[in-house]
Amino acid sequence: MPQIFRVGPYSIYFWSNENNPLEPIHVHIAEGKATANATKVWITSTGKTILSHNKSQIPVRTLKKLMRSIEANSGQIIEKWIEQFGEIRYYC
Repeated sequence: MPQIFRVGPYSIYFWSNENNPLEPIHVHIAEGKATANATKVWITSTGKTILSHNKSQIPVRTLKKLMRSIEANSGQIIEKWIEQFGEIRYYC
């Protein structure tokens, strides 16, 4: 799983295989190592985030901070997504 960055103990990453056809751009968040039950956050074309689900059960206050970090780094995330998958689609 390509890790994009870390915030404290949380890893923000992509899965190597994001389905065919490719899902809209999103990241997964997990405490520690990547897991199949990680929290999923969509990234919009404006760089904002939308929570898909919080399967990692990250506390709400922490999750809001993580989502702000994702928004602040959305340009970098979008670039890495295109490098990884060669194309991009947006949720909204």
